[in-house]
Amino acid sequence: MKSNGRKFQKNNAAFTGLEAAIVLIAFVVVAAVFSYVMLGAGFFTSQKSKEVVHTGVDQATSSIQLSGDVIGKGAAGEVTNLLVTLSLTAGNNPVDTSKIVVSYKDNLQYSPKMAFVSTWVKSNQAVGSEDNMLEEFEKVRLDITVPGSYNLGINTQFTLEVKPAAGAILPITLTTPPVISGVMTLV
Repeated sequence: MKSNGRKFQKNNAAFTGLEAAIVLIAFVVVAAVFSYVMLGAGFFTSQKSKEVVHTGVDQATSSIQLSGDVIGKGAAGEVTNLLVTLSLTAGNNPVDTSKIVVSYKDNLQYSPKMAFVSTWVKSNQAVGSEDNMLEEFEKVRLDITVPGSYNLGINTQFTLEVKPAAGAILPITLTTPPVISGVMTLV
């Protein structure tokens, strides 16, 4: 065999190019993993921010409203029961009526948790369901027993605070009439 006169020499140029390619790929992989982690953290943070905003709006807005007059039932010159009809405000989520707390306050007493019985009211669009959830087009009537430690007599101003589990408190401030009858509208 005849030699062309070329000698095989050790050439490191190809090895250096391969080494550079491996380092470059390693940098790209590390950068991709880092960006994936950063994007994930950003998405998590923005989701939590969105949840906080929605919770704040739900807590700040009242989800229930007074629907009609407050009716007082009287006996022996004093108001014994109050009938309050509630409905949802426009565009709000259903409210669990079993978690509503009603408090009573006048110039002589404060009762933080009043006893009441809730009954569903038939409306022209829907009838209340039996699931304790006040939903769109439904109305619920709360029959509230006035506390017995002080009589709710004539010309007495009092406040009922209806507190749903989530949302703002619905304050109802009324005054009893000068003459108490069996059934009356309180103003």
